[in-house]
Amino acid sequence: MNKSVKLFSLSMLLAIFSSYSQDNNEVSENGSLFHKKEVLPINLRYSNKDIKKETNDSTYIITYLKFEDPGAGLDSIEVRLRKRGNFRLKNCFYAPIKIKIKKKAAKNTLFEGHKNLKLVLPCLVERDRNDNILKEYLAYKLYEVISPFHFKTRLLEISYEEERAKKIKLHNIRGFLVEDDKNVAKRLGGKVIDANTHPLNQASLESVRNAFFQYMIGNTDFSTAYLHNCKLILLEDRIIPVPYDFDMAGLVNTSYATVSQINDQKLNIEEVTQRVYRGFKRNPRIYMQVREEFLENQSSIMNVLKEGKDMFESDRQFATTIKYIDEFFEILEDDKKFQKNILDVARIK
Repeated sequence: MNKSVKLFSLSMLLAIFSSYSQDNNEVSENGSLFHKKEVLPINLRYSNKDIKKETNDSTYIITYLKFEDPGAGLDSIEVRLRKRGNFRLKNCFYAPIKIKIKKKAAKNTLFEGHKNLKLVLPCLVERDRNDNILKEYLAYKLYEVISPFHFKTRLLEISYEEERAKKIKLHNIRGFLVEDDKNVAKRLGGKVIDANTHPLNQASLESVRNAFFQYMIGNTDFSTAYLHNCKLILLEDRIIPVPYDFDMAGLVNTSYATVSQINDQKLNIEEVTQRVYRGFKRNPRIYMQVREEFLENQSSIMNVLKEGKDMFESDRQFATTIKYIDEFFEILEDDKKFQKNILDVARIK
């Protein structure tokens, strides 16, 4: 993390966006892409090697996304693909993808209203790749229970035709789509902020909800100050953190996950499955309010996981997922554990 990055104050950010008109505070009604819960079967064909080549952000590969819309049959649209991300791009076999869709191509399809989408794919060609993707997808669904300020997602069954010289290698893999941050902001009636701002200038309640969630899934690979795996949305006079990318979380526990480094210093844990609370100190009443919210939503949170049981390829992976979240609630329910693991370790800087 770059220590030289300047953090904007709340007053500066509000001044920057003071001209933002309330006329834009309309929630758009997009296509049904994220309104349906069914797994969406899609087909893509492109060269993994070509998409990983060193190019700029404006270089796209043109291909067709074929999909099966439940109740509407088979369809396809022209899309543009490019690589994205840093760690996964360098360390994974499957390159993470950004999908760009022209308005005309998306019209009257599932994808209407979506110009940009993130496609999350497995990292490596390994046994647990599909269950890892499922667990990361479920993390997004858990946050939907916790906060109204979240990214929408759609689980996919992907038939990926990898172009290899004159041959095609078929990969049947799982993945999911994540809506674009500008769509999130428009849906909520706000605006995306690209400038860094200190976490204590961000909305207290949403910041603590986010911190509890990150602790619940065992994720330390984020920064609300430096916009690492987090977007900020300005909504009226509040700056709200919206998290994404959870593949390094203990809940997912991928084979390639590494303990995060803060200011080039490794956290005092050995495994990503070890939880560390990374939230900042706030008014104690907010902690207690969020604690009660999580406990009241415990059944809903566990049901999100249980509803995904039949999609797990490994019973062991499902069992460890349930156990991991159960352990979080054991901490919340115990006053001493809650004090020791959350209140006493909240950050002051």
